[in-house]
Amino acid sequence: MPQSLQNSTVLITAGASGIGRVMAEAFLKQNATVHIADISQSAIDDCLAANPELSASLCDVSDQDQVAQLFEDLKQQHQKLNVLVNNAGIAGPTAAVEDIQISDWQQTLNVDLTATFMVTRLAVPMLKKAGGGSIINMSSSAGLYGCPLRSPYVASKWAIIGLTKTWAMELGPFNIRVNAICPGSVAGPRIDGVIERDAKERGITAKEIRDVYQRQSSMRDFVKAEDVANMAVYLASGLGSMVSGQALGVDGHTESLSNWLD
Repeated sequence: MPQSLQNSTVLITAGASGIGRVMAEAFLKQNATVHIADISQSAIDDCLAANPELSASLCDVSDQDQVAQLFEDLKQQHQKLNVLVNNAGIAGPTAAVEDIQISDWQQTLNVDLTATFMVTRLAVPMLKKAGGGSIINMSSSAGLYGCPLRSPYVASKWAIIGLTKTWAMELGPFNIRVNAICPGSVAGPRIDGVIERDAKERGITAKEIRDVYQRQSSMRDFVKAEDVANMAVYLASGLGSMVSGQALGVDGHTESLSNWLD
Protein backbone atom coordinates (compact mmCIF):
# COMPACT_ATOMS: atom_id res chain seq x y z
CA MET A 1 0.00 0.00 0.00
CA PRO A 2 2.30 2.84 1.10
CA GLN A 3 5.52 4.04 -0.37
CA SER A 4 8.35 2.38 1.52
CA LEU A 5 8.82 2.99 5.25
CA GLN A 6 11.81 0.66 5.30
CA ASN A 7 14.28 3.32 6.46
CA SER A 8 11.88 5.02 8.88
CA THR A 9 12.08 4.94 12.65
CA VAL A 10 8.67 5.23 14.29
CA LEU A 11 7.88 6.07 17.93
CA ILE A 12 4.43 5.13 19.23
CA THR A 13 3.27 6.08 22.72
CA ALA A 14 0.99 3.61 24.51
CA GLY A 15 2.18 1.18 21.88
CA ALA A 16 2.09 -2.11 23.77
CA SER A 17 -1.63 -2.82 23.72
CA GLY A 18 -4.90 -1.83 22.07
CA ILE A 19 -4.76 0.54 19.11
CA GLY A 20 -1.11 1.32 19.79
CA ARG A 21 -0.04 -2.29 19.44
CA VAL A 22 -2.05 -2.74 16.26
CA MET A 23 -0.36 0.37 14.84
CA ALA A 24 3.07 -0.88 15.88
CA GLU A 25 2.46 -4.18 14.12
CA ALA A 26 1.14 -2.39 11.02
CA PHE A 27 4.32 -0.31 10.79
CA LEU A 28 6.44 -3.45 11.24
CA LYS A 29 4.65 -5.00 8.26
CA GLN A 30 5.85 -2.01 6.23
CA ASN A 31 9.44 -2.76 7.32
CA ALA A 32 9.73 0.28 9.58
CA THR A 33 11.84 0.28 12.73
CA VAL A 34 9.41 0.71 15.62
CA HIS A 35 10.01 1.82 19.21
CA ILE A 36 7.07 1.75 21.60
CA ALA A 37 6.57 3.48 24.93
CA ASP A 38 4.07 2.17 27.45
CA ILE A 39 3.19 2.56 31.12
CA SER A 40 2.66 -1.19 31.61
CA GLN A 41 5.67 -3.49 31.83
CA SER A 42 3.48 -6.57 31.50
CA ALA A 43 1.93 -5.20 28.29
CA ILE A 44 5.42 -4.43 26.95
CA ASP A 45 6.61 -7.95 27.78
CA ASP A 46 3.63 -9.49 26.02
CA CYS A 47 4.03 -7.26 22.96
CA LEU A 48 7.76 -7.93 22.66
CA ALA A 49 7.22 -11.66 23.00
CA ALA A 50 4.94 -11.54 19.96
CA ASN A 51 7.04 -8.96 18.09
CA PRO A 52 10.70 -9.37 19.07
CA GLU A 53 11.83 -6.92 16.38
CA LEU A 54 10.28 -4.07 18.39
CA SER A 55 12.18 -2.03 20.96
CA ALA A 56 10.46 -0.50 23.95
CA SER A 57 10.69 1.87 26.92
CA LEU A 58 8.67 1.76 30.12
CA CYS A 59 7.32 5.30 30.32
CA ASP A 60 4.49 7.32 31.82
CA VAL A 61 4.27 10.02 29.16
CA SER A 62 2.58 12.43 31.58
CA ASP A 63 5.84 12.48 33.61
CA GLN A 64 8.40 14.93 32.24
CA ASP A 65 11.44 13.04 33.55
CA GLN A 66 10.25 9.75 32.12
CA VAL A 67 9.63 11.37 28.75
CA ALA A 68 13.19 12.71 28.79
CA GLN A 69 14.48 9.20 29.51
CA LEU A 70 12.34 7.81 26.67
CA PHE A 71 14.17 10.04 24.22
CA GLU A 72 17.54 9.07 25.66
CA ASP A 73 16.56 5.44 25.01
CA LEU A 74 15.44 6.27 21.49
CA LYS A 75 18.66 8.12 20.64
CA GLN A 76 20.86 5.36 22.04
CA GLN A 77 19.02 2.56 20.27
CA HIS A 78 18.09 4.14 16.93
CA GLN A 79 19.83 7.55 16.64
CA LYS A 80 16.99 9.03 14.59
CA LEU A 81 13.24 9.60 14.38
CA ASN A 82 11.05 9.92 11.30
CA VAL A 83 7.51 9.33 12.58
CA LEU A 84 5.88 10.13 15.92
CA VAL A 85 2.49 8.73 16.84
CA ASN A 86 1.05 10.40 19.95
CA ASN A 87 -1.34 7.62 20.87
CA ALA A 88 -1.38 7.68 24.69
CA GLY A 89 -4.69 8.60 26.24
CA ILE A 90 -7.28 7.70 28.86
CA ALA A 91 -11.06 7.83 28.73
CA GLY A 92 -11.43 10.04 31.79
CA PRO A 93 -14.54 10.17 33.97
CA THR A 94 -18.11 9.74 32.75
CA ALA A 95 -20.13 12.21 34.78
CA ALA A 96 -22.15 15.40 34.64
CA VAL A 97 -19.97 18.50 34.73
CA GLU A 98 -20.97 19.36 38.30
CA ASP A 99 -19.97 15.91 39.50
CA ILE A 100 -16.49 15.76 37.95
CA GLN A 101 -13.66 15.87 40.45
CA ILE A 102 -10.87 18.37 39.76
CA SER A 103 -8.32 15.57 40.16
CA ASP A 104 -10.05 13.50 37.45
CA TRP A 105 -10.20 16.51 35.14
CA GLN A 106 -6.49 17.21 35.63
CA GLN A 107 -5.42 13.60 35.18
CA THR A 108 -7.30 13.34 31.89
CA LEU A 109 -5.71 16.50 30.51
CA ASN A 110 -2.28 15.47 31.77
CA VAL A 111 -2.38 12.19 29.84
CA ASP A 112 -4.46 13.17 26.81
CA LEU A 113 -3.08 16.66 26.16
CA THR A 114 0.00 17.69 28.14
CA ALA A 115 1.75 14.39 27.41
CA THR A 116 1.32 15.00 23.67
CA PHE A 117 3.00 18.37 24.07
CA MET A 118 5.86 16.99 26.19
CA VAL A 119 6.61 14.15 23.77
CA THR A 120 6.34 16.36 20.69
CA ARG A 121 8.66 19.08 21.99
CA LEU A 122 11.45 16.51 22.30
CA ALA A 123 10.60 14.74 19.05
CA VAL A 124 10.73 17.85 16.85
CA PRO A 125 14.52 18.39 17.02
CA MET A 126 15.03 14.77 15.94
CA LEU A 127 12.52 15.12 13.10
CA LYS A 128 14.22 18.32 11.93
CA LYS A 129 17.60 16.60 12.05
CA ALA A 130 16.18 13.79 9.90
CA GLY A 131 15.13 16.33 7.27
CA GLY A 132 11.41 16.05 7.98
CA GLY A 133 8.83 13.48 8.92
CA SER A 134 5.34 12.94 10.19
CA ILE A 135 3.60 13.60 13.52
CA ILE A 136 0.29 11.81 14.03
CA ASN A 137 -1.83 12.89 16.98
CA MET A 138 -4.74 10.84 18.22
CA SER A 139 -7.85 12.94 18.64
CA SER A 140 -11.37 11.51 18.42
CA SER A 141 -14.78 12.11 16.92
CA ALA A 142 -15.30 13.74 20.33
CA GLY A 143 -12.76 16.32 19.16
CA LEU A 144 -15.16 17.34 16.40
CA TYR A 145 -18.43 17.25 18.36
CA GLY A 146 -19.60 17.79 21.92
CA CYS A 147 -20.19 14.60 23.89
CA PRO A 148 -22.38 14.60 27.01
CA LEU A 149 -20.83 13.42 30.30
CA ARG A 150 -17.26 13.45 28.88
CA SER A 151 -16.07 17.02 29.54
CA PRO A 152 -12.36 16.36 30.27
CA TYR A 153 -11.93 13.94 27.38
CA VAL A 154 -13.70 16.22 24.92
CA ALA A 155 -11.69 19.26 26.07
CA SER A 156 -8.41 17.44 25.49
CA LYS A 157 -9.41 16.05 22.10
CA TRP A 158 -10.56 19.44 20.79
CA ALA A 159 -7.26 20.88 22.01
CA ILE A 160 -5.31 18.18 20.16
CA ILE A 161 -6.84 19.35 16.88
CA GLY A 162 -5.86 22.94 17.66
CA LEU A 163 -2.29 21.87 18.36
CA THR A 164 -2.24 19.77 15.20
CA LYS A 165 -3.15 22.74 13.02
CA THR A 166 -0.75 25.05 14.86
CA TRP A 167 2.16 22.62 14.61
CA ALA A 168 1.41 21.97 10.94
CA MET A 169 1.88 25.71 10.32
CA GLU A 170 4.97 25.90 12.49
CA LEU A 171 6.72 22.78 11.20
CA GLY A 172 5.68 22.67 7.55
CA PRO A 173 8.73 24.70 6.45
CA PHE A 174 10.88 21.93 7.95
CA ASN A 175 9.11 19.25 5.88
CA ILE A 176 7.30 17.93 8.95
CA ARG A 177 3.65 17.05 8.41
CA VAL A 178 1.26 17.05 11.37
CA ASN A 179 -2.17 15.42 11.32
CA ALA A 180 -4.79 14.19 13.76
CA ILE A 181 -6.74 10.97 13.46
CA CYS A 182 -10.26 11.17 14.85
CA PRO A 183 -11.59 7.65 15.42
CA GLY A 184 -15.16 6.94 16.33
CA SER A 185 -15.91 4.24 18.87
CA VAL A 186 -13.18 1.63 18.43
CA ALA A 187 -14.19 -1.94 19.24
CA GLY A 188 -12.35 -3.33 22.26
CA PRO A 189 -12.07 -3.27 26.05
CA ARG A 190 -11.71 0.51 26.29
CA ILE A 191 -15.02 1.36 24.63
CA ASP A 192 -16.66 -1.48 26.58
CA GLY A 193 -15.62 0.28 29.78
CA VAL A 194 -16.91 3.63 28.55
CA ILE A 195 -20.25 2.02 27.69
CA GLU A 196 -20.51 0.37 31.11
CA ARG A 197 -19.82 3.66 32.90
CA ASP A 198 -22.23 5.57 30.66
CA ALA A 199 -24.95 3.00 31.32
CA LYS A 200 -24.37 3.20 35.07
CA GLU A 201 -24.48 7.00 35.05
CA ARG A 202 -27.78 7.00 33.14
CA GLY A 203 -29.34 4.04 34.95
CA ILE A 204 -29.98 1.96 31.83
CA THR A 205 -28.47 -1.17 30.30
CA ALA A 206 -25.13 -1.35 28.52
CA LYS A 207 -26.91 -2.80 25.47
CA GLU A 208 -29.06 0.33 25.18
CA ILE A 209 -25.96 2.51 25.26
CA ARG A 210 -24.14 0.30 22.76
CA ASP A 211 -27.09 0.51 20.36
CA VAL A 212 -27.04 4.32 20.58
CA TYR A 213 -23.28 4.46 19.97
CA GLN A 214 -23.63 2.29 16.88
CA ARG A 215 -26.49 4.40 15.52
CA GLN A 216 -24.31 7.51 15.80
CA SER A 217 -22.26 6.28 12.82
CA SER A 218 -23.64 6.19 9.29
CA MET A 219 -22.00 2.77 8.92
CA ARG A 220 -23.86 1.57 12.06
CA ASP A 221 -20.81 -0.16 13.45
CA PHE A 222 -17.71 0.36 15.57
CA VAL A 223 -14.32 1.09 14.04
CA LYS A 224 -11.64 -1.61 14.11
CA ALA A 225 -8.18 -0.83 15.46
CA GLU A 226 -6.83 -1.94 12.07
CA ASP A 227 -8.77 0.88 10.39
CA VAL A 228 -6.97 3.42 12.57
CA ALA A 229 -3.60 1.75 11.97
CA ASN A 230 -4.11 1.86 8.20
CA MET A 231 -4.69 5.61 8.36
CA ALA A 232 -1.57 6.10 10.48
CA VAL A 233 0.56 4.15 8.00
CA TYR A 234 -0.86 6.17 5.11
CA LEU A 235 -0.12 9.49 6.83
CA ALA A 236 3.43 8.42 7.64
CA SER A 237 4.17 7.19 4.13
CA GLY A 238 4.99 9.00 0.94
CA LEU A 239 1.39 8.62 -0.17
CA GLY A 240 0.48 11.28 2.41
CA SER A 241 3.28 13.64 1.44
CA MET A 242 0.97 16.64 0.96
CA VAL A 243 -1.48 15.88 3.77
CA SER A 244 -0.90 18.13 6.77
CA GLY A 245 -2.94 20.10 9.29
CA GLN A 246 -5.90 17.75 8.90
CA ALA A 247 -8.27 16.18 11.41
CA LEU A 248 -9.18 12.94 9.64
CA GLY A 249 -12.21 10.98 10.74
CA VAL A 250 -11.93 7.20 10.84
CA ASP A 251 -15.40 6.72 12.18
CA GLY A 252 -17.82 5.48 9.53
CA HIS A 253 -19.11 9.08 9.42
CA THR A 254 -20.26 10.25 12.82
CA GLU A 255 -23.63 11.92 12.42
CA SER A 256 -23.91 13.18 15.99
CA LEU A 257 -22.65 12.56 19.51
CA SER A 258 -25.67 14.30 21.02
CA ASN A 259 -27.66 12.63 23.75
CA TRP A 260 -30.25 10.59 21.88
CA LEU A 261 -31.61 9.05 25.07
CA ASP A 262 -33.19 12.16 26.56
